[in-house]
Amino acid sequence: MPTIDEELAQLERDIRQLKIEYDMYFGGGRKRPPTEIEWRIELIVKRYSERGGDLKYTQRFRFSNLSQTYAKYKEVFRKRVAQREEGKIERHFGAAAKAIEAERARAQATNEAAASPAAGPKAFRVVCTAPEQEVEKVEQLYEAFANAKRDAGEDMGKMTRSAFNEFVRKKTKDLQKQKNCREVEYVVETVDGQVKLKALVKS
Repeated sequence: MPTIDEELAQLERDIRQLKIEYDMYFGGGRKRPPTEIEWRIELIVKRYSERGGDLKYTQRFRFSNLSQTYAKYKEVFRKRVAQREEGKIERHFGAAAKAIEAERARAQATNEAAASPAAGPKAFRVVCTAPEQEVEKVEQLYEAFANAKRDAGEDMGKMTRSAFNEFVRKKTKDLQKQKNCREVEYVVETVDGQVKLKALVKS
């Protein structure tokens, strides 16, 4: 039986594949909508929506991001299917299809930028005062950063878990000393397709 992390990884792959196959369907590359993948995604989303208490914090955060992404795609697909059935859209190929995809990506980026960072699926916030003692907080921050990097197609490079922990510890101490503050808020967000890790002085 697959673990929760394995099922979440499968859910992420299925959502990515669903978008690809729907784009093929709308572009004329396949005759029917990818209902099998959609059915599989619905099962996993329903299961973990009902079993939220079984998930660890980082798993809930990841599931929330994935389910929000799926819900957003699902609404777009539903509207386009309705338009297709009403004969309002034509099949597009080559440059036209790329232009449509680029326009959709720009619209999505605009919508995400207009949303509050705290409420958006691409943002994560945590406040630290003593990272060496706040192991769970730093772990959550690392998982959020790594997940955002993966979703954006970015590599973690040399930023290992231990290197990340040391970075947060040192950054927090430096800001506390420089700004004479106690709390430092770390924010993980995606801006223009790039993942940012910000350190903000709280008090």
